[in-house]
Amino acid sequence: MSEISYTSSRSAGAASQRAPGRLGDVLFGGLARLAAIVTLLLLGGIIVSLIIASMPTIQKFGLGFLWQSEWDPNSDIYGALVPIYGTIVTSLIALVIAVPVSFGIALFLTELSPVWLRRPLGIAIELLAAIPSIVYGMWGLLVFAPIFAEYFQKPIGRIFKDVWVIGPLTSGAPIGIGILAAGVILAIMIIPYIASVMRDVFEVTPVLLKESAYGIGCTTWEVMWKVVLPYTKTGVIGGVMLGLGRALGETMAVTFVIGNTNLLDSVSLFAPGNSITSALANEFAEAQPGLHTSALMELGLILFVITFIVLSISKLLLLRLEKGEGKK
Repeated sequence: MSEISYTSSRSAGAASQRAPGRLGDVLFGGLARLAAIVTLLLLGGIIVSLIIASMPTIQKFGLGFLWQSEWDPNSDIYGALVPIYGTIVTSLIALVIAVPVSFGIALFLTELSPVWLRRPLGIAIELLAAIPSIVYGMWGLLVFAPIFAEYFQKPIGRIFKDVWVIGPLTSGAPIGIGILAAGVILAIMIIPYIASVMRDVFEVTPVLLKESAYGIGCTTWEVMWKVVLPYTKTGVIGGVMLGLGRALGETMAVTFVIGNTNLLDSVSLFAPGNSITSALANEFAEAQPGLHTSALMELGLILFVITFIVLSISKLLLLRLEKGEGKK
């Protein structure tokens, strides 16, 4: 009898000891679910508020808002083509420049750099990401733009003036600011992000794989191209998409160097232009209630959609890569 009572008392004691832990699990699970629900509600609220605020211009201009190039607040005529074009082109220019440079930095840090240099150089690259965007913009306007105009735009414009396809892209006055200048500044800004991600994913490649490749006579480039990149391609794509998202949403640096002109009378990359973020930064504070404010809100909605499409494409690409690896 005493043995039974002892056993039951031990079970009750153990249950009482487990109760606080079980309660903590319940609370933690509830808070985690609440955080997820709040995040979804915030996202949905942002989308709904943008759509509601954009309805006046959606009703008046319809889909024509997307390819109308004229932007005249005095006449209440609005078109998003110039900001959309500037946003997409500057971001693509930034990627074209930043991805190979970031790859070279990551390759040097993981394979070629002396051990004593890796840490300080890695820290220096990461510190570039901490520089405020307005500092990049001021540097771009006051320092980079005059040098860019004098030593790049002028000679390139003369050399390719009569060359088919390239000539129109490099035509125009060498004023230093414009679509290409904004793309270069964006590239400088996103290089630390992409390079840091690439370096981190390159470092997780098993040493045995690389040493085996070196052992059969592969060069450093062959090891990176045929061993490291296939092993880390998911992380590399994630880093590139991170940089693209940063470029699409950048405001102040682009505002300083893009030219802030709502004209699209040439395809020249030297010409000034505009982007969605710079248009919002320049006009939102002074916009009058009505179509002007609604047009700016629709620009914000378009930027949201562009970002969503880019992220969706990256997710689909990553899923496809994972499925391909599963089949192998």
